[in-house]
Amino acid sequence: MGARVARMFRNFNLENRVHREISKEKPIAAPRHAAGDSDAAEKAGSVHQKNDPLLKLLKSVYVESQDPAAEASKEVTVGKQAERRALRFSLPSNPYGLVELTDVPKGKLTIPETLKALRSHQVQPHTWTPEKIAQEYSLELKDTKALLQFFIPFQVQIIPPKTERAKQIKAS
Repeated sequence: MGARVARMFRNFNLENRVHREISKEKPIAAPRHAAGDSDAAEKAGSVHQKNDPLLKLLKSVYVESQDPAAEASKEVTVGKQAERRALRFSLPSNPYGLVELTDVPKGKLTIPETLKALRSHQVQPHTWTPEKIAQEYSLELKDTKALLQFFIPFQVQIIPPKTERAKQIKAS
């Protein structure tokens, strides 16, 4: 029914609307650019001509450069290798076939280390203070406080059914 109503409104007074559009003034086209401009032809010709004085000057230029960024990046990588720490905790096996890490840059954590630190703080907040976690994992104190405040691990809560006759999953 909706399509029928829409078609009625679309076709209502169609001829008058068409005649009104046809009788409107047509827009005037913009004037064409003058094609017979002699300056443009002269400029195009001079671009493609060989200019001997400029060519001689270009051949006399010799640039010798060295890349300082490559030397600086080598120094940075040597310095960063010294700032690594041994891994504190990892998964017991290699379930995904990934290469096992042996060390981590200072100021960084792996996911298992993060979960272990958060769980330790959650279970024993007086023992595992932000200062102790920062010292243990070579982190900055502000980063550790932000980690404990904003990164919340999953908590699984099993809610018992209200009645004993509620549907339950049976072991097969």
